[in-house]
Amino acid sequence: MAGSFTTSIVFHLSAFGLSEFYQNRLLNSRFSQTFSSDISSNTWRASPKPVPLVKASIAYRSEEEVVDDVIENRLQFLEETDEKNLSWRLLKLSRADKVRSALELYASMDFMGLRPESHAFNAFLSCLLRNEEVDDALQVFESMKSDDRMSAHSYNLILQGVVKARGFEAAFEKFEELVTDEVHKKKVDYVLFNMMLTLCRENKDWSKTEFVWRMMKDNSCVGNTVTYRLLVNIFVMSSQYGLAIEAYLDMVQHGVEPDARTMEGVIIAFAKDGRWDFALSVFRGMMKRKENPNVITFNALIHSLGNNGQVNLAFKVYDCMKSLGHVPTSYTWNALLVALCRAERYGDALQLFEKVQQEAGTALGLHLYNTALTACKQLGAWKRALQILWQMENLGLPVPVTSYCRVIGACEVGNQPKVALQVYQHMVHQKKTPDTLTLLSLIRSCIWGSLYDEVHEILKLVPPNAHLYNAAVQGFCLREKTESATKLYQEMRELGLSSDHKTRAMMLQFLPRS
Repeated sequence: MAGSFTTSIVFHLSAFGLSEFYQNRLLNSRFSQTFSSDISSNTWRASPKPVPLVKASIAYRSEEEVVDDVIENRLQFLEETDEKNLSWRLLKLSRADKVRSALELYASMDFMGLRPESHAFNAFLSCLLRNEEVDDALQVFESMKSDDRMSAHSYNLILQGVVKARGFEAAFEKFEELVTDEVHKKKVDYVLFNMMLTLCRENKDWSKTEFVWRMMKDNSCVGNTVTYRLLVNIFVMSSQYGLAIEAYLDMVQHGVEPDARTMEGVIIAFAKDGRWDFALSVFRGMMKRKENPNVITFNALIHSLGNNGQVNLAFKVYDCMKSLGHVPTSYTWNALLVALCRAERYGDALQLFEKVQQEAGTALGLHLYNTALTACKQLGAWKRALQILWQMENLGLPVPVTSYCRVIGACEVGNQPKVALQVYQHMVHQKKTPDTLTLLSLIRSCIWGSLYDEVHEILKLVPPNAHLYNAAVQGFCLREKTESATKLYQEMRELGLSSDHKTRAMMLQFLPRS
């Protein structure tokens, strides 16, 4: 409709003998159609309002006067044609938030083939976006995108406006359009990449973060400290530790100095990835720079060292943590206990647990109690295991099945089958369903404690399980209870349970005799 409107104007102008130059002025302007709406609406896509084509005295007026009369309610007559002066006018109008006047001036400049300077154009974009004229801003942006005066800041402004008005996905789509265009991607700088990375962090989208980073590398754009801090922390937050390490190595390759937050993220990434030696190297670098890592970083490093059997290093890092004024958390203590257990120093682990109980009181996590129960199981310290279990229940902690399993295991190692049965009965009374590991430990404990009838009762009360029957048959064979072993083996076959190689080998020794 707008096209026919303009064609009609030119037809009438031609009828009055206007030259081809002024006809082309109307046809070639990018805003001759879109700007034909009411300027007060600030929406160029509104329905055009009717405008009188000529006045009664048309025969006595010049060609230029007729053209100006045609567009008098939409464009300004620019006596000034100096782009610098017009840019200054546009800059002042934009800063004063005079949207209508700024739109009129810009459209008039465009009609005359004049281009505002980059600074004025950016101020104009900011004005439109501040006043929530996103559609107009996008149209102006598209009209200037191919011009050499378009700057990287212009891209930043338009993307900020789009994300505010239409959300992250729309802004990312616009960004993707820019960075995949061979012409315009050269104008995109690291500031824009950093802005998109910040948006990705807010939306917790690591896949889009990786895309931004790859586009940045394809554009031969080297980031700064902020860039790599964002990359490392986004990837660590999303558990993409390999990508975080890759970003850090890329940072080192380009000679960018990491800040404290980046190094903290890298330590966590190396620690979670099982590369404790690299994590420790970065940590030492922070110490040389007299940086103070946060508690989370210390805990991750201590846990990684402990898991890899580096007990002495783990305690040195712990001492460093305390010297820097950090208060150990439940996770810190558990990491140290795990380190001692991995080194098979179970006695030291229980001593540390008692020390922690004295210092921290009841502010201990469930995982800390379970680690202590693991040490009790390995030592056969069933009395201490019982004490810890009662403490957990008295504190109202949600005691899991694994905790009861470790207590029963401590009774098994400590040769206390009756106590193990009591813990099992208490567990069932607490409406906890024992798992296979718990029942295996209980059966082994009863067999070696000569509680054979109890073994048969346990097998009757629980669902048929090949692992339990195999353990019972093997235990009876080792205790030379041939009749019980044969009975259980036949019962096992009747239930359709598969015997393992060790069970079959043992039964071959007894079946002929029986």
